[in-house]
Amino acid sequence: SRVEGEAAWICPNRYGCAPQIAGRIEHFCARRMMDIDGIGAETAELLYKAGLVRTIADIYMLTADKMSGLERMGEKTAARIMAGIEASKAVPFERVVYALSIPGVGETTAKRVARHAGSMEHLLGMSEEELTLIPDVGPVIARAIYDFLREPVNAANISALTAAGVTMALSSEQQSKGDRLAGQTVVISGTFTHHSREEYKDIIEREGGKNAGSISKKTSFVLAGENMGPAKREKCEKLGIPMMDENEFLTLIEK
Repeated sequence: SRVEGEAAWICPNRYGCAPQIAGRIEHFCARRMMDIDGIGAETAELLYKAGLVRTIADIYMLTADKMSGLERMGEKTAARIMAGIEASKAVPFERVVYALSIPGVGETTAKRVARHAGSMEHLLGMSEEELTLIPDVGPVIARAIYDFLREPVNAANISALTAAGVTMALSSEQQSKGDRLAGQTVVISGTFTHHSREEYKDIIEREGGKNAGSISKKTSFVLAGENMGPAKREKCEKLGIPMMDENEFLTLIEK
């Protein structure tokens, strides 16, 4: 069936369609998600067809014994997969959120959702309205996250992943929120050396500040990188908005 407004054809049987399940297993194991070495597209399909992995949580039930006897599955490959599964339990919470394949939640949004929620337990308890307060999450994505977490297959997977020891909360270091930018609205402009724009946005939020897209009287200061547009610079001068370069900003938040 085809979803209105989307170019792709989507299988209506999202949670019981073999190619989609194998694809989700592969996505979950990919390098930028759970980084489970040894489970690529072919192995994901092989494990699915053998009945060993039908949901992403089944990955954590695999043993070298169960995999022995599968075609093209030597002892070394099985050992590599087992080591990858063990190592994946330490993958940070934001990447776990990304690996779940929540519709509309890409890498950046997953990071925002994880940082905002703090833990899977808190995320599961958030209302649609609370989800829309997360930067980058509008009503459509909020509804997609809310519905996804309540789909029985996904709820069972999350529960099993938690039991298997997968990271389901931010580290204490990530959770310790500062308040050095509390009540301040910051506009980011230009290009930077030490961190990406997205990382600076996260730092501002972590320190209690708010990101804004355009300069106004409400702007507390502009984090000004290289190649800041002349129009923005002019607006700062006109409104008397302070500009701070990257090093000054890092000094401020590291005090």
